[in-house]
Amino acid sequence: MNEHHMAGDAMLSGVFLLGAALVFVLLFRRLGLGAVLGYLVGGILIGPQVLGLVGDANTILGFAEIGIILLLFLVGLELSPSRLWRMRRDIFALGAAQVVLCGLALFALILALMGFTWQAALVIGLPLGLSSTAQVLPLLQSQGRLKTEFGQKSFSILLFQDLSIVPLLTIVAALSRAPVEAGTPQGFQLVLNAAIGIAVLIAAGKYVLNPLLALVGRVSERELFVIVGLFAVCASAALMEYLGLSPALGAFIAGVMLAESPYRHELEADVDPFRSILLGLFFLAVGLMLDLSVVAANPLLIIGLAAALVAVKAVVIYTLARLFGLDNSPAVIMALLLSQGGEFGFVLFSAAEGALLIDPAASSLFGAVVTLSMATTPFLMLIAGRLARRRTESEAELDDPEASPVTSVIVVGHGRFGQTTSQIIQASGRDVTLIDIKPDVINLSNEFGRKVFYGDGTRVDLLRRAGAAEASAILFCMDDRGLDADALVPIQEIFPKTKLFVRAYDRRQSLALQPAKGVKIRREVLESAICLARDTLEALDCDEAKIERVVDEYRRRDLERMRLQREAGDLHAGSSMSFGGEDSEDFDPLATE
Repeated sequence: MNEHHMAGDAMLSGVFLLGAALVFVLLFRRLGLGAVLGYLVGGILIGPQVLGLVGDANTILGFAEIGIILLLFLVGLELSPSRLWRMRRDIFALGAAQVVLCGLALFALILALMGFTWQAALVIGLPLGLSSTAQVLPLLQSQGRLKTEFGQKSFSILLFQDLSIVPLLTIVAALSRAPVEAGTPQGFQLVLNAAIGIAVLIAAGKYVLNPLLALVGRVSERELFVIVGLFAVCASAALMEYLGLSPALGAFIAGVMLAESPYRHELEADVDPFRSILLGLFFLAVGLMLDLSVVAANPLLIIGLAAALVAVKAVVIYTLARLFGLDNSPAVIMALLLSQGGEFGFVLFSAAEGALLIDPAASSLFGAVVTLSMATTPFLMLIAGRLARRRTESEAELDDPEASPVTSVIVVGHGRFGQTTSQIIQASGRDVTLIDIKPDVINLSNEFGRKVFYGDGTRVDLLRRAGAAEASAILFCMDDRGLDADALVPIQEIFPKTKLFVRAYDRRQSLALQPAKGVKIRREVLESAICLARDTLEALDCDEAKIERVVDEYRRRDLERMRLQREAGDLHAGSSMSFGGEDSEDFDPLATE
């Protein structure tokens, strides 16, 4: 009977939670304020301190944190190990700088204003330096901005923040005034556990998960993909939890290990619905946990601290973004995007309270500050969106590709390479849709009477609006060395009848694009360099037949070298195929067939 009663209570709580989500998300979406704020307000209203419809916020929060774990798994699926390696500077330099500088700035502010001990100020200030992964990443994904420059840098910061949970918990443990519990991992043990956990997950991804997915693929039962995906997430998270580390980190690593799997997109489609629902529950739970009595007792203090938190973090992150190469507008957007407190703050405040470094009142106070700062994010992003639209005086006049007529060819990137390519295609009598993300390029093109539409041409949703499903070809001519196979494969899958052509900056990018089968790749300077060499040899009165043999042999060796590099995964492979090296293969330009 008691079990029946518990089941009934759980079902009733589920009704209230989902009902609140439905009503408030619809309302706040309609008001243009975003879903997150709707979840937070809905959680506050149905919580124990207002309507009292749902009471056990901690249980719901613990369950809903699986949404963050699933989110990191899906992000990992979009980042192959090679791409993650290319991001190492942003992760370990920019990410570390953000966590340290924001944490120390907030530590100094709390120490100066609140009269806490330096230990208490430190274990509060450092967690406040972290941002909300659960809020920021879905926003970047939904807007298709995760692969933009500021999106990549934002993700790098968030990833390092997740990694920083280990040292932050270590700091709390080192300062603890509470008796140490037996079996609790400390200090270097946590670092060792992290290394062990990552190694186990890498091995499991290669020798267990990928063969398992291949087996499931042969069986062709879709529900098995769902089971395997959730198993991978839960197992990796459980391993990291057992080792005293962040479960979300484990799920992320599992995702990275499966990023190059041919079943990646199937896994993504199957797991994503669970992520969406559980993230919604997470924000409802945050709203449920807000202690309104603390807010009522200190309203001006909480509002002031939340405003100071957002302001300090925005200034520090903006400065770092500029130092790491972002232009003004993307730097402002990134600063506002990451200016709120994060969900890991609740975990670290709880740990600090258990370590007897802060009292429960302080934990509740700064929990309310984090919640209020999270509620500011939708409003800040509205401001950021308006700033982004005003990057140039005329950017408000830029047209979305949806306004373009249906054409047979889409050219993404109207820089020096795209201009030449598109003009030749147009000269043949073909209609071309031009897309570029740089307003200055668009404005300059308009001066010469060429209509260029604004947008990120690597986004599937934007290409669909531009008529990619009806187009015969898409040409990627951007001055972007970061374009790789991971960006092209989804486009191939969604538009299978459309041929893809890519301008590659150099040999390294050509190799990164190779896994996208069926894509025609041209290195930017190859043909112009060959032409210049021909012109030089002709000016030196070199025999025409000799020139042809040399050029033909260079082309043959270049293709063979590319094949060897692709197979070996090493740029040094096939070095003997190059002319002029110490170990170059012999070649007689005077030899005849």
